Amino acid sequence: MNLLLLRPEQFQSESRVVLTPLQRAHVTNILKSELGDKLRVGLLNGDMGTAQLTSLDEKATVDILQLSTPPPPPLPLTLILALPRPQMIKRIMQTVACMGVEKLCLIQTSKVEKSFWQSPSITDDAIREHLILGLEQGVATQLPLVEKFQRFRPFVEDILPTFPSENHKLIAHPGPYTPCPRLSSSDSAILTIGPEGGFTEKEVTYFIKEGFTPIQIGARILKVETAVTALLAKIYH
Repeated sequence: MNLLLLRPEQFQSESRVVLTPLQRAHVTNILKSELGDKLRVGLLNGDMGTAQLTSLDEKATVDILQLSTPPPPPLPLTLILALPRPQMIKRIMQTVACMGVEKLCLIQTSKVEKSFWQSPSITDDAIREHLILGLEQGVATQLPLVEKFQRFRPFVEDILPTFPSENHKLIAHPGPYTPCPRLSSSDSAILTIGPEGGFTEKEVTYFIKEGFTPIQIGARILKVETAVTALLAKIYH
C-alpha cells in the first residue's frame, strides 16, 4: 500500500478523514507511523497529496494538508476479459487497477463455468475493493470502469460493434499470429484475453469479424493472471 486512497464516505469533515481498518493496520504495523507524521494520500477518482496523522485510537484519523497533485493518467485501454476463476479475481483486479486499465469488460465464453458468476468475489463491492487495493499499490486514484456480460453472443453481436472503430483491436490467442505490438501511451486500444482453456476458434472468428487482430506473445501457454500482466507490459510499458 503505497498510497492511502480515501473514499468520500470516510470524510468526517472537509479535511478530517477516518481511516479504514486495513489502512489503520498498514499505517501502524507497516509504516510504523506516529502522531504528526505525514502520509501520502489520494482521493478516489481525484487528486493526490499529503495528510497528517492526528489520531490512532479506535478510529484512526488524518487531516488533509493538500490534495492538488494530479494522478498518473490511465492507459487508453479497454480490456475484454473472459471471467477468470474466482480464486484469481483478486490478483487480476489488483493488476488491472495498478497498471492503469481504463475500462474492463468481464464476459462469458464457452470455457467459463457459469457458476463463476455466483462467486462472492465477483460482486460489485468485492471487485471495487480489489481495484482499490491495486490503486493503492500503484499510487493512482482512477477507478477502472467495470462492466459484466453473462452472455457471449449478445456481447459480440450487440455491444462489440459499438466500440470505437479507430481503436487498435487485439485478441490474444495461441497460434502463428502476429507478435504483440508495442503502442504509445496515447494510442487507444481494445485488448481481449480468453479463459484458462482459451477461446474456441468460433469465438475468435466473432472477434476477427469485428476487426480484431489475433496476436501472440510466444509459444508458451500462460495462466490468465500472468497473461494479463505480460500483455499490458508488452503493449504499453
